[in-house]
Amino acid sequence: MLHEYRDIITHMKENGAANAHFLKVFDKHNELDNKITKAENGEIPLTDLELEKLKKEKLLLKDEAYAMIIAYKKEHNL
Repeated sequence: MLHEYRDIITHMKENGAANAHFLKVFDKHNELDNKITKAENGEIPLTDLELEKLKKEKLLLKDEAYAMIIAYKKEHNL
């Protein structure tokens, strides 16, 4: 997720206590990504509607994480 911000994400993870919410969002996004991949590969059964719901949730988390990354970047002059 957001590979172009890998350095900033690493910086945020190193200061985990201050960025606990970001870490929760980041982990949840990755969890959904894995579940979606498994569903698309036929490893776990999901209806099209369930899969679509997961994809939308994942996108919302990505948008939230992106906003936090940009704010962190601005705040820390990175």
